[in-house]
Amino acid sequence: MRLNDLPEEQLKTALTQCCGSTAWVRKMLDIFPVKDEAALLAAATLLWHQCTEKDWLEAFDHHPKIGDRTNNKWASEEQSSVADTTTTVLKDLEEGNRLYLEKFGYIFIVCATGKPAEEMLSLLQKRLSNPPEKEIKTAMEEQDKITRIRLQKLLAS
Repeated sequence: MRLNDLPEEQLKTALTQCCGSTAWVRKMLDIFPVKDEAALLAAATLLWHQCTEKDWLEAFDHHPKIGDRTNNKWASEEQSSVADTTTTVLKDLEEGNRLYLEKFGYIFIVCATGKPAEEMLSLLQKRLSNPPEKEIKTAMEEQDKITRIRLQKLLAS
């Protein structure tokens, strides 16, 4: 596995692209070398679930809002369906993002890969009704999905 051969600073940078939590990256560095992709993904999820809410929020801060333009190649690809949506959906996403941030104090996190903009908007609107203690867990699980997809992209590159 190519990741096993990277110098620690390069590995740290690569892992940070997958998840912006400093604590998670630190924990992940300790598992290398890894046996294979399955071991990497299993460890990634296990270590993510061992992180604190503060760590989760730090990771969330590394994402653009759904519908925002970004220079982050992976985030742009993940949200590519937003570019092809209607002005109405874009405005509704913008308003939903504002309400979500106002209610929860962090941006709406969703694993956008393969989801049309309308589906992401529907999920955003539905999750706005969640109590904060449920929503933080939902966002954390979505981040885990994003991280796993990005780790697979990293392995494929």
